[in-house]
Amino acid sequence: MSHQFVSVVVPTRNRAQLLRDCLESLLAQDYPHDRYEVIIVDDGSRDETAALVTEFSRKSTSPTVTLVSQPSRGLNAARNAGIAAAGGDPVCFVDDDVEVPLGWLSAMVRGVGRHPEAGCCGGPIRLRLEGKAPRACGREPLGETELDLGDSERPVRRVWGANMAVSKAAVGATGPFLEELPIYGDEEEWEQRHLDAGGAVIYLPEAWLWHRRTAEDLRLWRLARNRFRRGASQLTYLRLSGQSPTLWGELSPIPRTLAHAILRRCAWGILTTAMHLGRVWGILHG
Repeated sequence: MSHQFVSVVVPTRNRAQLLRDCLESLLAQDYPHDRYEVIIVDDGSRDETAALVTEFSRKSTSPTVTLVSQPSRGLNAARNAGIAAAGGDPVCFVDDDVEVPLGWLSAMVRGVGRHPEAGCCGGPIRLRLEGKAPRACGREPLGETELDLGDSERPVRRVWGANMAVSKAAVGATGPFLEELPIYGDEEEWEQRHLDAGGAVIYLPEAWLWHRRTAEDLRLWRLARNRFRRGASQLTYLRLSGQSPTLWGELSPIPRTLAHAILRRCAWGILTTAMHLGRVWGILHG
């Protein structure tokens, strides 16, 4: 059985320790090691990321590990740089805070092969909590980039960029990832253009991976801060997609979400409030 040559691209910035674990899992795949490459796109890191990738590139000649460095230009710019450097097709994207099981790449490539005209595929993202999450009532997910669309392989509207493969033909037809977009909504804007151009997005339940959340990540103040930033950053994408968030539309749910937090002692209410407040801030300062 022949195996196509594929590229795995990991955008990263200032998370060398998480990246080390991600790289170790990528180099241990059961896919033939001479049939894939790993490309790390360093988006202006100030930590030891470059030295770490150099260490791995010296140790691993198959698969090869390549470092692409750029000034801090954002996640979509890093994705575009990874595509430009990729020698394989499809190009598989993962985030630097994931760990992939042994069969992840094989499952992704098999799924892409079953849907050669789709142009974009992605799989489940399972949260791996490495600390105690804030108390929640259980009615809502934590909302930390997990994805579970069931057990059926099927067309969907969206998959997340932490576990996604695109073909070079699809990028050629759709265009590059929009670099002006801040994080959050970044891959969604591209997927919508891809659908509008006649492509498809396929969900591959077998191509799952772990999305790590460290004990530090799970501290309530940090989750709330990140949710605030997410709310502010999403405004650009929401407006591009034809939505028009208003000040009143973002302020009006806050009494309900705060009441939920207080009455049920639920972190979801606090995090959702932070999201709305981020959008309020974005509207006022946009």
